[in-house]
Amino acid sequence: MASRLQEEIKQNKPFSGIEQEALLNIHRTSGHVAHFLQQILKKHGLTDSQYNVLRILRGAGPEGLRCMEIGERMISRDPDITRLLERLERRRLIERSRDQTDRRVVYTRISREGLSLLKELDPTVEAGAKASLSHMDAEKLRTLIGLLEEVRQGAAVRF
Repeated sequence: MASRLQEEIKQNKPFSGIEQEALLNIHRTSGHVAHFLQQILKKHGLTDSQYNVLRILRGAGPEGLRCMEIGERMISRDPDITRLLERLERRRLIERSRDQTDRRVVYTRISREGLSLLKELDPTVEAGAKASLSHMDAEKLRTLIGLLEEVRQGAAVRF
């Protein structure tokens, strides 16, 4: 009997193993969730990476963060954080400044315009997250969170 994923992707052959099927399910689900967010962000001229940076900087507060610290906090790694920040700076969504004691260090902060954009996006993103998962009770959601954390923990050890 074919699994639901096999039917969705119209795969006739069985998966090579349960691990492959599980990882493909995670990837497929991630794609569905990301698509929802991308549709919201596209209307505001943002990518999910740019949105992620704005949220990180909002959380960092007025002191801001160095480029490396932003990269470490990203949900999905972006190999070119510098260009990403340049695009956000051109749109005046962030501000960057050099450290007074060490001119090699650049701090990035979210601007008023960036805060305003996030404030506008927050209700829509939050409502979408609730709508996407409203069919699951809190216990199932906690289990899902725990399982996903376990997957990441195992992946960090293996790769």
